[in-house]
Amino acid sequence: MQRQNFFYNKELRDYARELRNKATLAEVILWDKLLKNKQLKGYQFLRQRPIDKYIVDFFCKELKLIVEVDGFYHKFKKKKDKQRDNRLKEIGFTVLHFQNEEVLHDLLSIQRTLENFEKSLEKKQSSPF
Repeated sequence: MQRQNFFYNKELRDYARELRNKATLAEVILWDKLLKNKQLKGYQFLRQRPIDKYIVDFFCKELKLIVEVDGFYHKFKKKKDKQRDNRLKEIGFTVLHFQNEEVLHDLLSIQRTLENFEKSLEKKQSSPF
């Protein structure tokens, strides 16, 4: 069943590996300083994960969270990005976008945003309503 494997698309595995090897500076910084080795509150993130027909920058199974780092070229593909986000939300994921500049100059703000997301999710799961 697709849901059990978080819609993993093995047909995109080689391309995802290629993208991991060609990461942008912002992706490398976010990975090294915040997401790898369960640095963010013990949650495991994966890099360049093939999900459905897309490859997402970072993915946390436990949180069903996708983190995207958007560079300059994303300004020209807003419609495609919106369709992609809608599809990923439709199959049960939350997508958070950060700009390259944010990663390069305000990593602490990104950390706070991710921690607040985790806290709000934790509250929803523990609430009886």
